[in-house]
Amino acid sequence: MKKIHLLLLKSFIRPFIVTLVIVMFVLLMLFLFKYIDDLIGKGFQWYIILELMLYNSATNVAMALPLSVLLSSIMTYGNLGENYELVAIKSAGISLRRAMYPMMVVVVLLSIAAFAFSDYMLPVANLKYYSLLYDARKQKSADLLPENIFSNRFPGYSIRVKRKDPDGQTLHDIMIYKLDQQEVNQTVTFAKTGLMYRTKDDLYLVLRLKDGIQYEESKGENTYDPRRRFTRFRFKETEQKFDLSGFKLQRTDENEFRSASMMMNLRQLKRFVDSARQDVDSNRYLNYKLVSPYLRYSAVPLKAKVKALPADSIKVKTISDKVNSFNNALSEVHQVQDVLRNRVDRHKDTSKTIRRYVMEYQKKFTLGAACIVLFLIGAPLGAIIRKGGLGLPVVISVIFFLIYYIINTISEKFAKEGDLSPVVGAWVAIVILFPVGLFLTYKSATDSALFDMELYKRFFGRFKLRKAHKKA
Repeated sequence: MKKIHLLLLKSFIRPFIVTLVIVMFVLLMLFLFKYIDDLIGKGFQWYIILELMLYNSATNVAMALPLSVLLSSIMTYGNLGENYELVAIKSAGISLRRAMYPMMVVVVLLSIAAFAFSDYMLPVANLKYYSLLYDARKQKSADLLPENIFSNRFPGYSIRVKRKDPDGQTLHDIMIYKLDQQEVNQTVTFAKTGLMYRTKDDLYLVLRLKDGIQYEESKGENTYDPRRRFTRFRFKETEQKFDLSGFKLQRTDENEFRSASMMMNLRQLKRFVDSARQDVDSNRYLNYKLVSPYLRYSAVPLKAKVKALPADSIKVKTISDKVNSFNNALSEVHQVQDVLRNRVDRHKDTSKTIRRYVMEYQKKFTLGAACIVLFLIGAPLGAIIRKGGLGLPVVISVIFFLIYYIINTISEKFAKEGDLSPVVGAWVAIVILFPVGLFLTYKSATDSALFDMELYKRFFGRFKLRKAHKKA
C-alpha cells in the first residue's frame, strides 16, 4: 500500500469515529428527552437504564452511520484541500478518483458490515429495545404515597398522606381505607405521624404508624341479626405491611414482539411475505366463491351476437311488480356488500402489512447503499469547498442528510399507504442522490469552482455594472 493511501485512510478513519460517537450521543440524548417522563421516578436499577440506552444506541445506527460517513468524508477532503495536500497529490500525477480509491474500498466494506448488522444484529436489538421500553413505560411510579392524593397503588387499600418531610420517609396526617371484596370501606385508620421504609429484601413497604385510631365496622355474630358491630381501637404505635411485588419490573415475553417487521431478518421477512401473499390469493378465490351465487348471468360466447336490453325495458305488469324487482335487486346488492365488507377490510390490512414488510426487507440493503451514495457526495464536496473542521462541513452535511432523510420519509409513507411500490419507495432517495454524487465527483475532478463565493460575487458584480451602463 502506498503512503498516500495510508495518509488518506488515517485522515478519514479518525474523523469518522469521532463523528459517529458524537451523532450517537446526540441521538441518545434525544431518546432520553423523549422518554424521560416515562423513566424517571419508577425506581429502576441503574443497569436497566443502561441496558435500555445500549439497545437504543444499536437501533440508532441506521441513522447515525450514513450521517457519519457524509460528515467525515467532507471533513477529510476539506482538511486536505485547506492544507493544500490535495494540490500536492494532484501535482504528483494522482487524480482525485485514484485518491478516493482507498477510502471507497473502506466505505464499501463498511456498507457490507452495515448490511450484516441490519440483518443479524439490528432485529435482535430492536426486539430487546422495544420489549424493554414497553415494560418500562408500563411500570408503576415509585412514588407510592404522593402528598394530598388518595393513592390506590396497593390493591385493597386507599391511602392519603397530607404532608411528607424532606427525607421522604416521615409522614404526617395519614389516612388508610381498607376495602373488602365488594370495594366497600369497612376499616379506616388515622395516624398523626408515621415512618415509611422498605424491608431488606425489598418485598414489602412498611408503615410504622404512631398516635392513631382505627375504626372498623363488621357484621354481628348472629347471621339473622341485621345489626352491625362498630369497633374503635386506639394505638400508640403499630405497623402495616404492603406487598411490593406489583411494583417490580415485570418483563413481557419477547415472543409477543417477534411478529413485528423490525424484529425479523431477511429470511424471516421473505417467509412472512410469501405466506401473506398466499393468504391474499386464497382469500380472493374464496371471495369469488362467496359472491358467485349472487351472479345470475351466464357467460355468453364472444361470437354470439346478443342485443343488450336497457334495465327499464323489463316487462312487468304493474308498478308494484317493478318496485318489487328493484327492491329485490337492491337487497341482493346489500347482501353482497355485507358479505364482502369485512373481507375487504381484511384484504386492505393484509396488503398494508405486506407493503410494510417488503419495505423493511429493502431497508436491509438501502443502509449500505446510503453510505456509498453519501460518501460520493461528501468526498467531492470536501474537495470543492476546501474547508475542514466542524464549521461549514457540518452545515453542508446536515443539509444533504436532511434532503436524503425527507425524501426517504415521504417515499416510505407513500409506499406504506399503497400510493407507491415498496421497492421504489425504499430506493427513491438513493436513486435521486446517486446522480448528484456522480455530478459532484465530476466537478471536483475537473477542479470546478462550484462553491467559490468569489466567482459568484464577480459574476453579480459584472451584472450590476452592465445594468448601470445601460441606465447611463
